[in-house]
Amino acid sequence: DRDRDRDSAPAALRGHSEPPAEDRQAVLGVTRSGQHRWSTISSLSSDSGVVGLSDERDEEDREPRRHRRSRGAEVERVDSGIGPGLSRTWKRPSASLRAWEAQRPCPDCGLRDGASRERGERMCERCSKLRIERKEAILEFLNTESSYGEDLRIIKEEFYCPMQSAGLLTAEQLTVVFSNVQELIDVNDRFTEHLQDSIDQAFDQGDDDLLTVYIGEIFLEFVNMLPAFQTYCLQQSTSVNMLNTLEKEKELLRIFLDVSQNDNTALRRMNLRSFLMAPLQRVTKYPLLLSRIIKVTPECHPDYARLREAKSRVESHLEHINMKTKQEGNGVTWSLRSFRRDSRKNREVINIEMREVSMKTVGWARENTRFVMEGPLQLSQPADGQWVKKGSKGLKFQNVQSLLMVRTQRGGDSGGQDAGARGDQGEGVGESVRDGVLVLIKDKSSGKFAVLREPIRLGNCVVSSEPDCEDTFEVLDIRRESFVFRASDKSRTQQWFHQIKRYARDLGTWRKRRNALPNIMINTNQTRS
Repeated sequence: DRDRDRDSAPAALRGHSEPPAEDRQAVLGVTRSGQHRWSTISSLSSDSGVVGLSDERDEEDREPRRHRRSRGAEVERVDSGIGPGLSRTWKRPSASLRAWEAQRPCPDCGLRDGASRERGERMCERCSKLRIERKEAILEFLNTESSYGEDLRIIKEEFYCPMQSAGLLTAEQLTVVFSNVQELIDVNDRFTEHLQDSIDQAFDQGDDDLLTVYIGEIFLEFVNMLPAFQTYCLQQSTSVNMLNTLEKEKELLRIFLDVSQNDNTALRRMNLRSFLMAPLQRVTKYPLLLSRIIKVTPECHPDYARLREAKSRVESHLEHINMKTKQEGNGVTWSLRSFRRDSRKNREVINIEMREVSMKTVGWARENTRFVMEGPLQLSQPADGQWVKKGSKGLKFQNVQSLLMVRTQRGGDSGGQDAGARGDQGEGVGESVRDGVLVLIKDKSSGKFAVLREPIRLGNCVVSSEPDCEDTFEVLDIRRESFVFRASDKSRTQQWFHQIKRYARDLGTWRKRRNALPNIMINTNQTRS
């Protein structure tokens, strides 16, 4: 019966019947010495891509050695991935390659650490440890900022709101005791959200070491929160004195504070005075947290310079707060430690004081104000436009401190107002410049800064520079007068000129009518509508 079935099978199948064992091994190119290499593919089907290798192997044995490589390449192109042609191309790395891998420099420090390479690690042991410490420092920054925000919310929800609803204190008394806590809460919410989003994005992109989290850059974006801390710190002594006085006078207030401390588990048995110290403790902790991140951040990291700048800005604000508390007195017995080794007054402290004077003069909201440039300039007010022919040597200049300020607004808050400056001029993403001024301040005399004149509104000005007078530029107020400025050198003068011109070119609705020129009869762009 089996012979009959074999005879009745199709011819194609009879042609593919299995040969004897010796012949089958020859077809697959298996020799006795190399049989162990093919033991894993003994059950391969005939269409696996290994067909006909035995004939070519026999021919290769007879061919010269120099022809084998080309023949092997042909087999490799048609091979399925398993075959003598491809197996010959799989070579272990040479000793020189392994030595180079072992001595390849660390991507962070550039040094060579053979011991780490032998363990299969890509980085040296020191940099690997620094990355772990940097990640821990960044997470500590976020966690402590979140905890500080919780303390602020406790102040509002567990003390301020109950006192207000129960009528324990008047509106004026609440303002004195709690100062600008709501402003600090708003700043903390935005700052914490930005930090959390940046860290979450890094983890989502597979950055487990948080190398793409730039704490310094984020901190500088929110540097406007430091004046809010200053306002609170300067009023803290008055706040505590008021609380002590009211607690002696109002028995209900004293009972409420005692019951809250002992029975409210959210307060962790801390009294109101302890929570009111939280902003002071937080602002003095920023230099320590930033110093720790700087210590474990390589100098080649993109955020290294920003971290140092952020730390310097905080230290300057702390020194300025101490200076203001000494000037105002109020019986303050504490001072904020800036942790700066050289604590003498620096340029940044002076700039902080000038910004305060400018903010009071202009009256803008702090969160919408950006300081573009600040520093010394020389000012002259020529009687007419003939000064260009004589040059700047014929002008009399006086030294002033200058601040270029802009007021920004988010795109969704513009409403029906004029479009203002273009969005790419805003300091933040999605912001546009709504207004700009140049504030001129007299050099400090009698211990205080004073504004020289009312701010120059960029929306009313045309900024120009004469090719023959590169060391000066002119700001022409179309409603009043003209001003000629120059800085300490030509490069600094040109920097001031380009920045003022940049922020002034799109402010003011009159530019649409006059093509941004002071003379309505001049028209250099006939196609402009």
